[in-house]
Amino acid sequence: MKIAWFCIPAHGHTNPTLGLVKELTDAGHEIFYFSFEQFREKIENAGAHFIGCDGYDFEMEDKENADRVGKDKAFATELLVSSTLALDEMTTAKIGEIKPDLIVSDSVAFWGKLVAMKHGIPYVCSTTTFAFNRYSAAYMKETPWDILKMLFTMPRINAQIRRLQQKGYPVKGILDIVQNDNDTDTIVYTSKYFQPRSETFSERYHFIGPSIRPITKPFTKTAEKTVYVSMGTVNQNREFYRSCIHAMGQTDWQVIISMGTNPDHFEDLPANIQIYESVDQMAVLSIADAFITHCGMNSASEGLFFEVPLVLFPQTPEQGAVAKRTEELGAGVRLKSISESDILSAVKLVLNDPAYKAGAVRISESFRACGGYTEAQAFLESLVQH
Repeated sequence: MKIAWFCIPAHGHTNPTLGLVKELTDAGHEIFYFSFEQFREKIENAGAHFIGCDGYDFEMEDKENADRVGKDKAFATELLVSSTLALDEMTTAKIGEIKPDLIVSDSVAFWGKLVAMKHGIPYVCSTTTFAFNRYSAAYMKETPWDILKMLFTMPRINAQIRRLQQKGYPVKGILDIVQNDNDTDTIVYTSKYFQPRSETFSERYHFIGPSIRPITKPFTKTAEKTVYVSMGTVNQNREFYRSCIHAMGQTDWQVIISMGTNPDHFEDLPANIQIYESVDQMAVLSIADAFITHCGMNSASEGLFFEVPLVLFPQTPEQGAVAKRTEELGAGVRLKSISESDILSAVKLVLNDPAYKAGAVRISESFRACGGYTEAQAFLESLVQH
């Protein structure tokens, strides 16, 4: 079968898909992956044909825009529509050439879903975060004020919807674009156990478990307790890292910090602390006893897969949802502040109270019991059997 696959320009949304893409291409299926130049090598290494979306006045890539999107729904809709229309000519031509049997699109690469609607091609949603419906959305903490602001912006949103309709996209309103229902075929990269309110999703949702990369550069465990600190590639809160260094520099733990940026400005480090720009996260987690994390879905899942209890320090509503679920399942504790005493007490709690380790083990077992790429492949193949 031929699949057109769409994703946003983000590592956290691209990486989980690549193992499945490789599984599919190894099985002889053809994947045409619409993405961005910085991901070309990874995508081609997975066996897919890369189709670049760069250079189409694609405003989703702008950092300032990205910050505003989370706060302003009308602006987010405008960006989404402009981006879809900027790609319209290219996607229409490519879809005409490829004639895909199926379109798989990231849950927030809405232009992929719109292309499927416009061309009448079966659509599958690829969800690298929790699946969201009105029940699980409670984890995102939308307030009545947010809903009120949404109502005030509706005229602006409706003007954007008309732009899409004029270009042949059969959409009635914003919910057509952003909301999936129980009739939407969906792959979710987590387990039913970890997914909030999983009982409210239909059998068309396949919870295949997280994508775990193989370890490439093993790490040596040099102490009885190993603590790993990573806030992902986006967060550069130096004060937080300094507090971690001061708090844990007095301990006999092995502390590994991955900063996502050049760590040279941290000098005179205590002997037990190692700082890196980046690490093989799977290798570090395989020896870790606690993980201080921003609760990105991939990082949290990787830590829990390796049965590591988490110290939760979310930075966005989406990460807040991951933190809340991890707390509920007893596998982590939320960091109260970035003070040295709060960091130290949170890490000591998850290291010394066996209940947190037990909570992480239960989630890990649920991940390992999922059907993985095999289930996802069988599911996708079943959609195109004529």
